[in-house]
Amino acid sequence: MNFTWDVIRRIIEILWIINIAFAVWTVFRSHRSVVSTWAWMLVLTVLPGIGFILYLFFGRQLSHDEIFAILSEQKVARNYYLQQQKAMLKDHDLLPEKERKPRARMLSELNLNNDDAILTFANKVKVFINGPELFENMITDLKQAKTSISLEFYTFYADNLGKRVLKALEEAAAKGVKVRVIYDTSGSHGTKPAFFDHLRELGGEAQPFISTSKKHWFTTPRLNYHLHRKLVIIDHQIGYIGGFNIGDQYVDQSKKFGHWRDTHLRVNGQASTLMEVRFAMDWNTSTRRTALPKFNLSELRTFTIDRQDLNNTENVAMQIVSSGPDNQHYGIRRGYEGIIAGAKQYIYIQTPYLIPEESILEALIISANSGVDVRIMIPCMPDHPFVYRATEYYAKYLVAHGVKVYKYNNGFIHAKTMVSGSNISSVGSANQDFRSYTLNFEVNTFNYNPQLTQELKRIFENDLTECTLLTNEYFARQSKWLKFKQYFSRLLAPIF
Repeated sequence: MNFTWDVIRRIIEILWIINIAFAVWTVFRSHRSVVSTWAWMLVLTVLPGIGFILYLFFGRQLSHDEIFAILSEQKVARNYYLQQQKAMLKDHDLLPEKERKPRARMLSELNLNNDDAILTFANKVKVFINGPELFENMITDLKQAKTSISLEFYTFYADNLGKRVLKALEEAAAKGVKVRVIYDTSGSHGTKPAFFDHLRELGGEAQPFISTSKKHWFTTPRLNYHLHRKLVIIDHQIGYIGGFNIGDQYVDQSKKFGHWRDTHLRVNGQASTLMEVRFAMDWNTSTRRTALPKFNLSELRTFTIDRQDLNNTENVAMQIVSSGPDNQHYGIRRGYEGIIAGAKQYIYIQTPYLIPEESILEALIISANSGVDVRIMIPCMPDHPFVYRATEYYAKYLVAHGVKVYKYNNGFIHAKTMVSGSNISSVGSANQDFRSYTLNFEVNTFNYNPQLTQELKRIFENDLTECTLLTNEYFARQSKWLKFKQYFSRLLAPIF
């Protein structure tokens, strides 16, 4: 009997060593952040067998073929359009006189050099913080489209709002408008391809994003790379960008969430063209192996700079910055870091998920301890319990180091905004978490305009009236079990 148990013990030890060897080989052969690497090592070694199944679906990175396809389309677009516009706008000192401040100039240069984000000027911007109002305006614009509609969303549900938006798209396609739709199949859970059949019959086109197509889900099961962008471009002139998705919960029709507080921009002007460049790259990548026609870059509108635009205070200088797992530029995260590092007076951040990488975490603490008024607003309820516990952990850590963190109580806050100084702000799809920094395909605006900055600042301050300031005492009262869940969630946050 002793011999038998000794053999079993030796076999278990050998299998454990083999498991660790495979774990090391699996994780370290891929380029990923240090925290993500060690998080996966923890999963693979603590959960033998099960860990590898989790890694198969959540840990595998984009294939070389997929990355090549994405980068190829980006190269084509940059050579054809972005470099042409970049050359025309090479004098990047064209910021309006009132906005020629060192912070704005440095941030715009960072985004230009890091992400080829051209600085545009002639943009009229309207801010939406209410779902019903946003979609009423958006659907009206869709119905008035004359030539083209390009639409991509993380979530496009087949519910009441989804059907209303689809009907507007179908009406536009029936009039001869060129309609293209990209959606994330994971984010649009329950929406089947047949949902868009009538749109296709009318001449419109709809396609899942490359990394989420279900066609090859068994051979390439990757659940961790999502199209998280939310873009609508109409007639190459009107663009919508921000945090709202298409679904009933985003127009306050969810019993679980109640009021949905988000931020979205309607942009009429040059920046909408750069949104469409982003869409064209996503479309051409996603349709590469389909019979659908590519987005011809000659369709894109070019623009020139009118000197009168530069000093028109109603115009918003704006850059469209994108990021994703296809490159290591980390465009949006570095843009966020640029805003935080340059702040002198205040930084106001709204985010549903607060799981920052070390660079942003430390930058926030340094700013707060340097006398900058750093305030962060998070939800009072989870939409993903695991992620919410990690958010609570980092909220507690930041509060302990001088950052003011507020819990929004009037429903669910989903806005992704950052406001700082007299003329700097960012609005888009990217949260303050590992997923948005490295795993998701995101897009944000970076804005340089005093009026827009002050409007977003007023919105934040108004939201504070619906908030509770979190304190060290608040976290100290939490149960040991809740604290354990926060610590455990924090350990795995970099990979899920």
